[in-house]
Amino acid sequence: MPTIAFATPKGGAGKSTSAVILATELAQRGAAVTVIDADPNRPVSQWAKRPGCPDRVTVIDRVSEDSIIETIEDAATKTAFVVVDLEGTASMTVAYAISRADLVIIPAQGSQLDAAEAAKAIRLIRQQEKAFSRRIPYAVLFTRTSPAIKPRTFQHIRNEFVEHGVPVFHTQVHERDAFRAIFSFGGTLEALDPNQVGNLTAAIGNARALAAEIVARLREEVSPPEAAKVA
Repeated sequence: MPTIAFATPKGGAGKSTSAVILATELAQRGAAVTVIDADPNRPVSQWAKRPGCPDRVTVIDRVSEDSIIETIEDAATKTAFVVVDLEGTASMTVAYAISRADLVIIPAQGSQLDAAEAAKAIRLIRQQEKAFSRRIPYAVLFTRTSPAIKPRTFQHIRNEFVEHGVPVFHTQVHERDAFRAIFSFGGTLEALDPNQVGNLTAAIGNARALAAEIVARLREEVSPPEAAKVA
């Protein structure tokens, strides 16, 4: 079943937030999801210990470079999707996880620093393609963006990616209080109290759009027999 890895050498780019958003939205669609928390800070594992983690979401942590491939392959036989939240550094664990991914998502904020780190992630993906003799699809996901304001710097960076043939998600993960709230309160966006979290409806719409675009990209990448299995 599809394995989606979130990878970037830069910490704080929104990997864990995006991974949890995706996992919970896939679970809302009825899919069983395994999230492999390979970030040493264990943000996904901490979220899962709070109330409200969906029954269809299983979180695995304590993985290493010796066990990451086996863990991914085992999870792929048990659940419809495997989501891997990788550490924010270049390591053998990251490289091995990328080598098994059906889609690598590279979160980046709209800054030149993040763009440079995204380029490092792309080089690592290409190295794994050569090492394992397989194509590894990837795309840049812009995070913590404003739904209303598009700074010139952001537009310039996005255009540069596109001009150089780097795939970029149309959907962006906007800066939303709700995305931070699920790490404080646990559970899913849909379970949050709209009286405690502002603009919750917009956050849910953003999360659903992201999940839909990721599933659509997976459908484009997998072979026809496998495509039917993607929710």
